[in-house]
Amino acid sequence: MLETLNHVMYKAFGLTVLSEIVLPELPQQQGALGDSADILIEKADVSKLWREVSSPHSKYVVTENLVMLDVPDIAIFSIQDGNKITVSPGRGYDEEISRLYILGTCMGALLMQRRIFPLHGSAVAIDGKAYIIIGDSGAGKSTLATTFLNQGYQLLSDDVIAISFSQNLTPLVTPAYPQQKLWKESLVELGMEMGPYRSIYGRETKYCVPVPSQYFNEPLPLGGVFELVKTVNAKVEIHPIQGLERLRVLSYHTYRNFLIPGLRLMDWHFNTSASIADTIEFFQLRRPAFGFTAHQLATLILAAIHKEE
Repeated sequence: MLETLNHVMYKAFGLTVLSEIVLPELPQQQGALGDSADILIEKADVSKLWREVSSPHSKYVVTENLVMLDVPDIAIFSIQDGNKITVSPGRGYDEEISRLYILGTCMGALLMQRRIFPLHGSAVAIDGKAYIIIGDSGAGKSTLATTFLNQGYQLLSDDVIAISFSQNLTPLVTPAYPQQKLWKESLVELGMEMGPYRSIYGRETKYCVPVPSQYFNEPLPLGGVFELVKTVNAKVEIHPIQGLERLRVLSYHTYRNFLIPGLRLMDWHFNTSASIADTIEFFQLRRPAFGFTAHQLATLILAAIHKEE
């Protein structure tokens, strides 16, 4: 990869990132620029390629080695071969908005291109293992993760979770970067002030919360998966997930799972899901819409972890 004065080296998802776009969310990586970088992020005009490969009114183009995303007036994003993200600015380009897509959809697509399994949720380090909390938007994943951080545990990832395998085929969670995304209601519940944090574009009541002092920066073996489900009139309770239901959970909560067929990764995704499902324990954590605390949920998770141990 070519080195320029305008590029900075970062670390994310266990990969070195050489970026022309400033990414303050990511820890900077020491060392010579361009030296063994895994990912290059740069600005370039890809509008001609977009016109060639897209259909009218398309938002995405997905092929075996290429994913393209058009965010009207903001930018066209190209993710190629698992090692390059190109940002083609539009008339209303905004770098803060662009970073949301780079660290979200673009990185999720790139991980899949590299055969790294991406889940949508939060991952925390507890007693030497990684535990994943997944669930629909608004289920309370990040709030629950913050509850663990307040109890002295550490964050591995929030939003995109990268799972790979060790040489002995143990599933590993690789740290993403030291930041959470929390709704205003979560900050209030947790007794946190909103003043120091910036809101996320398009979600004015959701905030970026840096957690550098509560971040674990080394890969950990995956210890378990907890699906957080909000149901009407449910009690706070936890149940094991068994058999083929585990595959459904992994499929449903794969980050940007609609990309899988176009990337021709159906077999890879199924086989990887089966390897994860056969290796670790899964639980469904049910909670009502009101009348509970995140501390109750954290207590149930810790009890389940210690029981399995």
